[in-house]
Amino acid sequence: MTEHAPLILDVAGTTLTDVDRRRLAHPLTGGVILFARNWENREQLLQLTSSIKAVRDDLLICVDHEGGRVQRFRTDGFTHLPPMRALGEMWMDDGKGAKAVPGSGALRATNAATAAGYVLGAELRACGVDFSFTPVLDLDWGESGVIGDRAFHRDPRVVALLAKSLMHGLLQAGMANCGKHFPGHGFVKADSHTEVPVDKRSLKAILADDAAPYPWLSSTLTSVMPAHVIYPKVDSRPAGFSQRWLQDILRRQMRFDGAIFSDDLSMEGARRLDGKVVSYTDAGIAALQAGCDLVLLCNQSLGDGQAVDELIDGLEKAQKQGRWQPSVDSESRRLALLPETLPQPWDELMYQPAYLQALDLLP
Repeated sequence: MTEHAPLILDVAGTTLTDVDRRRLAHPLTGGVILFARNWENREQLLQLTSSIKAVRDDLLICVDHEGGRVQRFRTDGFTHLPPMRALGEMWMDDGKGAKAVPGSGALRATNAATAAGYVLGAELRACGVDFSFTPVLDLDWGESGVIGDRAFHRDPRVVALLAKSLMHGLLQAGMANCGKHFPGHGFVKADSHTEVPVDKRSLKAILADDAAPYPWLSSTLTSVMPAHVIYPKVDSRPAGFSQRWLQDILRRQMRFDGAIFSDDLSMEGARRLDGKVVSYTDAGIAALQAGCDLVLLCNQSLGDGQAVDELIDGLEKAQKQGRWQPSVDSESRRLALLPETLPQPWDELMYQPAYLQALDLLP
């Protein structure tokens, strides 16, 4: 039995199979990430999350649920949340003419961001989901198609304050948060799902701009997800596989002490290290050695799911060989992301004054 469960896996369908249960029960598995294919309606989702917790009640049930185009559950009562850019646009809108009030847009936007975080977290938690990989802290340079309107704003100060407001709303709902994609994915055009993006700026330029929200939010962020982007003037490896980025800069320089998730190991940006195509196991070990506490493998349970079993078996074998060392600190960071309060049932949430007020504040 390991004292560290670093793997976040997915499941293929809307109910658990015996194979899913076997994988989730493995001591190296620390959580599950859900997708739109795991969704039919709220009743089904609640049954699925309950069955996952029945396997192990400490499994962290995660989802990418940011708002805008990245929102996995959209029907059966789920609020269609705005893209984060809408909050940045609200920040800039102080009204027109004689009725314009300088700064009023910023104050409305911070309220709206808190409302978005609360609605997002409360609705997910009512369906048994523990955690969402949000907010995006990337800057809106207008170049990245994969980031695009997922970003709040071009100004890192606006990004930091809107993100902090959204995280306050998540906290009100009893949910942790995840800043992504450290140190910044917004400057590069390439999509790390299908390519290996390269950002050729200096460390000084990145820290002054794209990475600036991270130290400003170091006391508020509970987890961070690094980008599958190479910054060659800092390290030859993508940030999620770089000790320089994760341990020297994020941990020591920025004093971040929360959990670090790798981005999906099946993305193209994670499959090539030092110019070579690597296995999921080798990618997972490299991420853990670099300083990740948890590693994600997404969309590989489809079909025979061979890649999932290879990663579980490979990581178990590598641990016995001493190729990676379990971390008690990493495990405590994982457990700290689990909600500490009971969720509000959906039918009660629908009549709760704070929830109804939050809906009114959304753009």
